[in-house]
Amino acid sequence: MFIRNMLLVFRLLKESFLFALSALKDNRTRTLLSLLGVTIGIMTIIGVFSAVDTLRNNLEESVRKIGSRTLYVEKWPWDGGPDFPWWKYVNRPEPKYKDYESVRDRMTTASDVAYSIYIGGSTIKYQNNSASNVSIAAGTHNIYDVRKLDIVEGRYFTEQESRAGTSVTVLGATVAEGLFPHGSAIGRYVTARGRKLQVVGVLKKEGSGMLINVSNDDAMYIPFALGRNIVNYENYSPSIAIEVKPQFSLEEAESELIGIMRSTHRLAPQREDDFSVNKTTLITAQLDQMFVIINLAGFCIGVFSILVGGFGIANIMFVSVKERTNLIGIQKALGAKNFFILSQFLIESILLCLIGGAIGLGFVYGLAALAKLLFDFTVVVSLKMVVITSLLSTIIGLIAGIVPAINAAKLDPVEAIRSK
Repeated sequence: MFIRNMLLVFRLLKESFLFALSALKDNRTRTLLSLLGVTIGIMTIIGVFSAVDTLRNNLEESVRKIGSRTLYVEKWPWDGGPDFPWWKYVNRPEPKYKDYESVRDRMTTASDVAYSIYIGGSTIKYQNNSASNVSIAAGTHNIYDVRKLDIVEGRYFTEQESRAGTSVTVLGATVAEGLFPHGSAIGRYVTARGRKLQVVGVLKKEGSGMLINVSNDDAMYIPFALGRNIVNYENYSPSIAIEVKPQFSLEEAESELIGIMRSTHRLAPQREDDFSVNKTTLITAQLDQMFVIINLAGFCIGVFSILVGGFGIANIMFVSVKERTNLIGIQKALGAKNFFILSQFLIESILLCLIGGAIGLGFVYGLAALAKLLFDFTVVVSLKMVVITSLLSTIIGLIAGIVPAINAAKLDPVEAIRSK
């Protein structure tokens, strides 16, 4: 008996589906106008959240380049803001090379320790070609491992070259392209800060970030021992970077690092730290606060867009019930149950929303593919958003069609037939 009833329900749903599909085909213009509202609504909500996901992905990728398991000892903390108490930090000393040596020799939770400075705004020349606004990164040998440098041509410095301060350099991709547009940079000599440097390697092109630009494309790397002979390194915001071993937490490493730095600086227990230990969680915490606001704004925009589409569907469904009142009366007179009439209009409403959602989703995927093709820019359209959109389209279809469908199901067959 149960199986027979289920088969009957499925047969009625199938017939309702075919009736709804036939109604949509018979009124192509109205169907197209109905789809337009839903398509724009769905496209807006997916577009907004895809833009947010793309922004988040880009920022998180930039943070990962800094190092999610890397600690930085610097003069200034990263957690700035409108109420940043700069006067507390302005008289702090810069981390010195002897601080780096102390951390390198004593820290047990570190896998790599590097010391570096960045000499910004430099001009690099090769014959008649020049690259301006280049950042010269002068780092100790382990900066290669800490910054996860990816060399696509040539090599990195040898340990002997790093210790001796040999006049060698590794160029960022954009710098190499600007200086050597028609040939290889390896083995050539460039001029920077009055020094001739031999190019031994070229880094992989990374591209720039949206808000946090940590790309090496406009940088060149030289040994720290060479950099300290070119400039007074303490005037270029030196930084100690510590890569934490996998078996230790950042908190354990940070605690040990603070103890070593306080000991090296001979700070009494009651005195505050005269250095900052920075990590990417300081940035991600600020990003999380920002994305709460962005997601809320995106949700509000999406909801209003979907509501506009839903009202359009509801209006069309009321018109559809009015036009087909006579046909509904004939169907009921021939024995059609209320469930059959109800399901016709509900399925029609849901189909409109699902088709509109699919078209809107197709537009977003098309624009994402176009952005990738023309600008080499990746737009993130998550599978989660596709599933949510499908569910949302179904729910909107149910809500928009439920009242017109109930009104159609409750029609008196005699009155409905006489309405024409």
